[in-house]
Amino acid sequence: MKFWFILFLIFLGFSCRKSIESELVLPKPSIAQKDSVAISWLALGDSYTIGQGVNQSERFPSQALELLKVKFIQTKRLTYLAQTGWTSADLLTSMSEQNLQGHNFVSLLIGVNDQYQGIDTSIYRKNFTNILNRSIELAGGDQRRVFVLSIPDYSLTPIGRQLDTLKIRKEIDWFNVINKQIALQNKCIYLDITELGRAAKNYPNWVAQDGLHPSGLAYSKWAELIYTNYLMY
Repeated sequence: MKFWFILFLIFLGFSCRKSIESELVLPKPSIAQKDSVAISWLALGDSYTIGQGVNQSERFPSQALELLKVKFIQTKRLTYLAQTGWTSADLLTSMSEQNLQGHNFVSLLIGVNDQYQGIDTSIYRKNFTNILNRSIELAGGDQRRVFVLSIPDYSLTPIGRQLDTLKIRKEIDWFNVINKQIALQNKCIYLDITELGRAAKNYPNWVAQDGLHPSGLAYSKWAELIYTNYLMY
């Protein structure tokens, strides 16, 4: 009798362990395979697009594409046409000089240097309209494959707080009213990352070490917003 009782306890312990192990087994993450859907992305803009102050892998387009791997989507081509300090005029000029190819998606974030340099909003409106029209052409004429990101409010950064923060905030809002209006009129996607940044004003780790630009963590929030609101298909 004692033998059968011990055997029962061994069996019970084995069964419980097997059950616990089964509960702890997690599904393996889906990684984009060679036969996955391949997309190309053209990222237009300035320092925010190329991720001034962070590693290339931390830029928001790169992080958004990493998120897409779980949807069996891989990158065929990720092209940046952006440079620190560029205004809308600089971007427009560069686009006219480049032999740009078509892409599945085009992202556009431009205007902070227009505001910083005191460029008139009427000039920005004209330049932005031309840039967006060209972006739609590069996306094969499909407006829903073009998404515009609002200009971040740099008055919240350590460097920005040394400047006229009220003036910066007010003017950033002016420029964002313009780019949002033009984007929606053209039926493009518009993502407000300005309010996202303002909501995190008390989080110093959202700012890069240069004290001015977003950190990789902040860009990850942009990437999540892009993924959940647009590229998740």
